[in-house]
Amino acid sequence: METLDLYDVSSNGDDFRRYLDGEPGPDMSRKGKWLDHIRNEVVRGLHTYRVHVVHGPLTDYLRYEFEWDYVHNAAAGEHIRILDLTEQSSPEGLVADDFWLIGEDHAVVMHYDDEGRFQHGRIVPEGQLVEYRQARDAAWSAAVPFTDYWREHPQYWRDSPAI
Repeated sequence: METLDLYDVSSNGDDFRRYLDGEPGPDMSRKGKWLDHIRNEVVRGLHTYRVHVVHGPLTDYLRYEFEWDYVHNAAAGEHIRILDLTEQSSPEGLVADDFWLIGEDHAVVMHYDDEGRFQHGRIVPEGQLVEYRQARDAAWSAAVPFTDYWREHPQYWRDSPAI
């Protein structure tokens, strides 16, 4: 689950700057490797699920992330949903943390600074796993598929939906 409006991650290369500068699309020499990774995992029967909790209107960073990352990731096989809390109530059990669930037995809460730079992860104690499983289930059930969300929000498109 992701909850931030901005992530400063080096794996994006300079794509965010390029997006703001009006460039035509992501650097596919970089992005293509990640898309191949997603496709290869899907072929092996491994799936990644993501819910991004947002509060509209979307920031420039989220518009970039949706248009230049999520559109391509979803087409490659990643399962992405959007939970826009300006359009619906927060589901019961939702937590405010960014976290990863790895299988059913491991959870890691991700900590970022105010600029969206990753600081560290904290392994969730076994006794708190149920809280994060419930948060995942609540978010996934309440969220809408990314492609539907993107199609229904053309006010955020810089170019076209490409879905």
